[in-house]
Amino acid sequence: MKPPHAERLVISGPAGDIEAVVETPFATAAGPAAPTAFGVVCHPHPLYGGTLDNKVVYTLARAFEECGAPVVRINFRGVGSSAGHYDEGRGETDDALAAIAYGRARWPGALLWLAGFSFGAAVAVRAAAQAVPARMVLVAPGVTRVVMQGVPAPQCPWMLIQGDADEVIEPQEVFQWAARQSRPPVLRTFSGAGHFFHGRLHELRQEVVQFMSAAT
Repeated sequence: MKPPHAERLVISGPAGDIEAVVETPFATAAGPAAPTAFGVVCHPHPLYGGTLDNKVVYTLARAFEECGAPVVRINFRGVGSSAGHYDEGRGETDDALAAIAYGRARWPGALLWLAGFSFGAAVAVRAAAQAVPARMVLVAPGVTRVVMQGVPAPQCPWMLIQGDADEVIEPQEVFQWAARQSRPPVLRTFSGAGHFFHGRLHELRQEVVQFMSAAT
């Protein structure tokens, strides 16, 4: 499969400029068509090396693109050339909403597919309360690292992927959080997988493609 067309650009955000990468799948032989959905993928913790180039974030983006959706990845405030400072998930939620607003302006009428890894997955849940995605994918969500009290449960179909050997986020706490949600996720537990899914990214991508393909 041909790699997507990538653009590096700047999105206007509440704390200033947001560094972004927008990737658009190449048109098929039948000619260009407006996408039916676009994705926004949120990266892991800014204070621990999380960026839009994280391998799990990249894998999630590729899965969405394989299903025909263009994808927006951003660096949260204070990361890379994005303006601002780390804000414990609150400001980062606003950054994610700014990326979503950009996508909705660029692809009017397209559905939102929202995803995130670790800290970014918790931010995605927070953003979903306002953004109302059509589908959501969370990988090893940092629900114990970001304030989630009072955040509504996901209301769309959603997938949760969690390694049972996660050394950063306690798997049982993630499972317990998921079990408390009014709409249960499609749960995929990767036996023996650590937080960064080393050696398992192809498998992760396949799971996401299978889940998202049901929406296309």
